[in-house]
Formats: sequence, C-alpha cells, structure tokens
Amino acid sequence: MGEGDSSRLKGRCLCGAVAFAIGGPRATPVACHCTMCRRQSGHYWVSTNVAEADLSIEGSDRLVWYRSSDIAERGFCGTCGSALFWRRPGSGRVAVAMGSLETPTGLTIGRHIFIAEKGDYYAIEDGAELYAGDD
Repeated sequence: MGEGDSSRLKGRCLCGAVAFAIGGPRATPVACHCTMCRRQSGHYWVSTNVAEADLSIEGSDRLVWYRSSDIAERGFCGTCGSALFWRRPGSGRVAVAMGSLETPTGLTIGRHIFIAEKGDYYAIEDGAELYAGDD
C-alpha cells in the first residue's frame, strides 16, 4: 500500500467520539518537525494527505477546527482532544494523523519536513528524505 492506493483505512480519536474512513488514494506519509506540529502533537506530526471528498467522518459535531496560522487549520476531537487532521482551507485536501489510523496501514514515512525546527531530544535515522523547510 502506498501513494495512489485506494484500499479503505479507518481511524478514530482516543475516546471514539470522532471516527472516520478514507475511501480513496492517500499520499506517502510526511513527518513534520515544525514547532507548531510538535506543540500540537507532543512530538512530531506524521500524516497522510487525502482528498477531502474521500474522507467520511462520523461524529463531525464533536470535531473542532482551530485556525493555527494564516494558511492552516488543525482538527481535533472536542471531547478527548486527540489531534486528527490538518488542512489548508479551500485546498480540498486533508492531512490525516497516522497515529489515529487502525493498523496495519501499510504506509511508511517518505520524507521529513522542517527538520531545522526539530526537537533536540531525538534523531531522524529512518533513511527518508530530509528537508529543512517544507520542500
């Protein structure tokens, strides 16, 4: 399973109030080490990018969107606080947190971005591509 694969993946928040399924292709996961992602997730953020139309959400009334910057919103469960999604409004795409997905996903990290902002307490040694910024 990798980029372009359309087998169905399911995920949910910690408490189960927000559950979702991805019915279409998803991109190779990206690990973001920027300060905002580390603060939101408690470590670094790893996600797979999907078309918004391919994401079906149950419990969307519990989903809260926080505008974290001029270009991005982060979606989380309003009950348990689990970080689930990241998106650029109007893009038609949503980054889905890999940690929220049921396993096995069959996906592996393809690249690390914003490594210039990474925490000093860990090393990146998985062999994936490294980028100081987002490209």
